[in-house]
Amino acid sequence: MAQLQVTAAASSYRDASRYENERKGVFGRSWLFMAHVSELAHEGDVVTATIAGFPLLVVRTKDGLKAFHNVCRHRAGPLFDEARGNCGAVLTCKYHGWAYALDGRLKSARDFGAAAGFDPRQFSLFDVRVETWRGFVFVNADKDAPALAALLAPLDARMGGRDLDRLVHSDRRTHDIACNWKLYVENYLEGYHIPLVHPALNAEVDASKYAVTVEGGVCFHHAPPRATDGVYDGLWAFVQPHLGVNVYGHGLMMERMVPLGLGATRLVYDYYLTPEIAGDPVARHRIIATSAVVTAEDKWICERVQTNIEAGIYEAGVLSPRHEAGVAWFQRLVAEALNK
Repeated sequence: MAQLQVTAAASSYRDASRYENERKGVFGRSWLFMAHVSELAHEGDVVTATIAGFPLLVVRTKDGLKAFHNVCRHRAGPLFDEARGNCGAVLTCKYHGWAYALDGRLKSARDFGAAAGFDPRQFSLFDVRVETWRGFVFVNADKDAPALAALLAPLDARMGGRDLDRLVHSDRRTHDIACNWKLYVENYLEGYHIPLVHPALNAEVDASKYAVTVEGGVCFHHAPPRATDGVYDGLWAFVQPHLGVNVYGHGLMMERMVPLGLGATRLVYDYYLTPEIAGDPVARHRIIATSAVVTAEDKWICERVQTNIEAGIYEAGVLSPRHEAGVAWFQRLVAEALNK
């Protein structure tokens, strides 16, 4: 018989100081998904994202990918202001025009004037690590973090011979939810709620056989599909601390769960589909519409839970050993990260 597991305290979802610690201690030390290499195909191609308040960018150079904080060394202006595009041969600050080579070196401090002691070599961009897995690009601000391949080894094994190289970026959708980021993650990490919250999903997969297994830094979810023509392939994987890999019959959706603040979360859905499905408007719409229905249902329940937690009545609960092992795992990860 499993020992009763108590949930995290309600204060962890409404404490501003706790959120700031999570931002630095969790997101500042983790591998964060940014894009697919096909979105960075040409020299000067750039993708950006702000994740838990960290402004990040990846750029294609002649020697490969480089990643930096999207922050000018002069007075913290933005270097690139679009989600994706091409910067040409230099990254130029939108504030005062300081220009950086694609490897991060300061090339020009526009109209700065003569200043004793000013050495451009001391003002290169703040760099972050960048690595790829099966064509997907991740960054990490922690220079001492284990390699991305070690984190994703369990996912790599589960994906087996799936040909991810054929997939193309089809669509991006964003959804804002008025809840703490951990509430949404914990909702993602269990199938206990599916029969009550997700009727259409419950009809597509056999929730009675929903299984959760944890392998290293990845939590897998599997529910057998009831039909061969459904959208879902019955496999979901959560990669700590904020990435859902939702496997479809014709591709996958990379789901970033991005904290916007203490009580706000943005979901960024990037759909990577086979060229045949990506080029079929009806099939593509069916996939996006199906995930939108599930998201709307999750938004409703997560926001209601956040409201109830903020009421100050609920302080802690208990976790189901049958259904909520992933939630317990995640809560331990966050606690351990904050204790480092």
